[in-house]
Amino acid sequence: MDRNKDRKSPVSMGRVHSIESFGSVDGPGVRFVVFLSGCNMRCQYCHNPDTWDGTRGERYTARELVGRAVRYRSYWGEEGGMTVSGGEPLLQLDFLVELAQEAQKEGIHMAVDTSGNPFTRQEPFFSKFQELLKYVDLFLLDIKHIDPQQHRLLTGQDNRNILDMAAFLQEMGKPVWIRHVLVPGKTDRQEDLMALGAFLKGLHNIERVEVLPYHIMGSYKWEALGMDYPLKGVEPPDGDQVKWARQLLGGPV
Repeated sequence: MDRNKDRKSPVSMGRVHSIESFGSVDGPGVRFVVFLSGCNMRCQYCHNPDTWDGTRGERYTARELVGRAVRYRSYWGEEGGMTVSGGEPLLQLDFLVELAQEAQKEGIHMAVDTSGNPFTRQEPFFSKFQELLKYVDLFLLDIKHIDPQQHRLLTGQDNRNILDMAAFLQEMGKPVWIRHVLVPGKTDRQEDLMALGAFLKGLHNIERVEVLPYHIMGSYKWEALGMDYPLKGVEPPDGDQVKWARQLLGGPV
């Protein structure tokens, strides 16, 4: 008897940093939020530096995660569902495709929260990303800074491919929510906000623009990891500053 005949195809395993069963800020409605491990960006205001290491985290199959998610379906209402965040979920693209496929089989609204940093139109990433689009209902795209030089100073990475990803999502007609963290002295210059606002106005698939006020709640994690917090002494923006930035970006005030 051929023992190999009954063997199933290999299944991808994802590295998961943490899970939030009742998320309310990562997409529409109540969400089951999966935070994947790994990120190449080094944002100065990052509140989850403990997600940077992609070799750490608990390992799951896509079926296992979706199986956990459906237990909470009764709490989601008509708008809720599942959001995959990080870290940077696109670094685990093969697993993310499988996870989105499994979610679609269960009729789960799937959102992906990404900085766009791994995006490229080169292969093999590009074909896999196009496959992902078949199963994702919404992208939450976090644009850190519109200016390339300031983006590199803030995150350690370039932003040209990130802006290209935003353009490609429009080409494909995928719904997008834009997120922008407002950091006093870093991302709050009027000319930069106006430039970002002009860029966003050229995209016709943007359903929502969110301005997220910088906060210091994750600074203790830097200290716990033995790292100096880069924005020590920077105070969060007040309500008027956030409202002003939303107006410039075209978001709700």
